[in-house]
Amino acid sequence: MTSPLIITRADPLLDELLRLSAAAGVTPEVAADPGGALRSWSAAPLVLVGLDVAAELADLGPPRRGGVHVVGLGAVPDEVFRVAVRLGAENVAELPRSDQWLLELLADAGERAVRDAVTIGVVGGSGGSGATTFACALAVVAARRGPACLVDADPQGPGVDQVLGFDRVDGVRWDALQQTTGRLSARALHDALPRRRQLGVLTWSTGPHGPLPAFAAREAMSAAVRGHDVVVVDLPRAADPVTEELAARCRHLVVVARATIPGYASAARLVSRVSASGPVGVVVRGAGVDERDAASVLGAAVLTTMGDQRGLDESVDLGLGPLRSRRSVLGRAAARVLASLHDGGAAAGGTAA
Repeated sequence: MTSPLIITRADPLLDELLRLSAAAGVTPEVAADPGGALRSWSAAPLVLVGLDVAAELADLGPPRRGGVHVVGLGAVPDEVFRVAVRLGAENVAELPRSDQWLLELLADAGERAVRDAVTIGVVGGSGGSGATTFACALAVVAARRGPACLVDADPQGPGVDQVLGFDRVDGVRWDALQQTTGRLSARALHDALPRRRQLGVLTWSTGPHGPLPAFAAREAMSAAVRGHDVVVVDLPRAADPVTEELAARCRHLVVVARATIPGYASAARLVSRVSASGPVGVVVRGAGVDERDAASVLGAAVLTTMGDQRGLDESVDLGLGPLRSRRSVLGRAAARVLASLHDGGAAAGGTAA
């Protein structure tokens, strides 16, 4: 079930909840009978229980779950809070005072139901490993199949728009989001980003800029996940609380390592540090790499290996991006990594010659 569930017999309350649902762009399921509503209780992304039926529903003892809210028109009596506790409700909302909050809750539930994005964080195992370029390649390949978003979370990096040739594409960048104080909808972010076909990019404006504010990063990441099939995050190597939170929000982490002794040593330390955030796979840049030996040294599965791509710098300098051909080294490596992560994470390896 992908629709919010409203349980009430009170017509005035139902009218208000349906009005808010329409404004949020969702079509709820409505149940007047608490017993009948139990069929949809566990599957609904959000449950709004009218004050008029809350006690009756609590007496039925529905299974505990998140996302349950008791709602009423006007001030509610104190005993309602005891009923809410019996239901396992997260809170009690008084309308119309809580209209805006409930509107955002409904919109969020509707957006979450649409997609379950694959989120991939990419970080360099050492300086000059090419992590930003590989993050761009992943996003470009992912966008061939559906809506994808590339989030540039490295303020000291080259800028993913420069690598992709998006630097002259109009759209919102981090500086416009740094004063964000409210919920950012998936649709608003999707429509505002610099975009070419199915790929949207959230990156930095030219000139000096400071670190990412935590709230802006959190809201942007959440909106990107709700509005796209795949979200790729170009993560900085330096650890800070915001970076660690973004890494923790990624379902998969990919470390790009150079096949040299210093490159392996640096990447192994990084893998050890970030492995607490989630599953980690490694992409190794180098020829003639023994994947088993590399995985043993690095402490993580090797997703693929790849050699250097001819003409890469020229292609980027001309604003053509890193993937001039689907059969390029980067294109094949990115496609293999995406397939591996879709099929269950860092379990499979392979070589992109």
